[in-house]
Amino acid sequence: MRIDVISLFPEFVAQCAGFGVVGRAQERGLLALHGWNPRDYAEGNYRRVDDRPFGGGPGMVMLIDPLRACLQAARAADPTPAHVVYLSPQGQPLTQAKVRELAGRERLVLLCGRYEGVDERLVQAEVDEELSIGDYVLSGGELAAAVVVDAVARLQEGALNDAESAAQDSFEDGLLDCPHYTRPVEHALGKVPDVLLSGNHADIARWRRMQALGRTFLRRPDLLDPATLAPADRRLLDEFLARQGGEPGAGT
Repeated sequence: MRIDVISLFPEFVAQCAGFGVVGRAQERGLLALHGWNPRDYAEGNYRRVDDRPFGGGPGMVMLIDPLRACLQAARAADPTPAHVVYLSPQGQPLTQAKVRELAGRERLVLLCGRYEGVDERLVQAEVDEELSIGDYVLSGGELAAAVVVDAVARLQEGALNDAESAAQDSFEDGLLDCPHYTRPVEHALGKVPDVLLSGNHADIARWRRMQALGRTFLRRPDLLDPATLAPADRRLLDEFLARQGGEPGAGT
């Protein structure tokens, strides 16, 4: 997979993506990351990439021509058709389902805005979709681009040492992940749940499913509608709530 990042600070995204899973994906040839700076395509002595907004108001807006020329150069660098994503607070929320969709593409171009954003005419003409990583405002799209690169890279086949890791992550099945434990078995902070030491894989799977359902119900109720759960999951959720001193029947 190839990802091109258009940014006034392309080296920032490259540095963020040089470690851990993303760095390993690049080393293994699973991901090629390229940075492009629109200032390199700006004209004039000052290489200007922004100007004041029409209609007045604070801040600056990124100019069409430097960004368009940069985008055209990025597209021309590889014959593979590119899906262009603009990282913007106005975009649709980035979800794991969207990450899986993006990870299945051969090529992405991530456009990072700065200041008050990008001239809307460029967005309408050149961008395939806008994405947001949360309901807050950053100084630019670089951190959001790094998030997308990380999330997409780890889903490339061979990027993770254990292929099952991604399948068991939070949100992969619409639920939060269950709690995890490692050595030592006993610690001043508590003991590992007995079921995880039992060696009974069916009981362990049941416990983990129960914990995932319960955590999602308590922490992210927006992700879980008990009325739509399968009967077995409703029973597990009721059992979880009963053990927690909650109200059994929430899952029925």
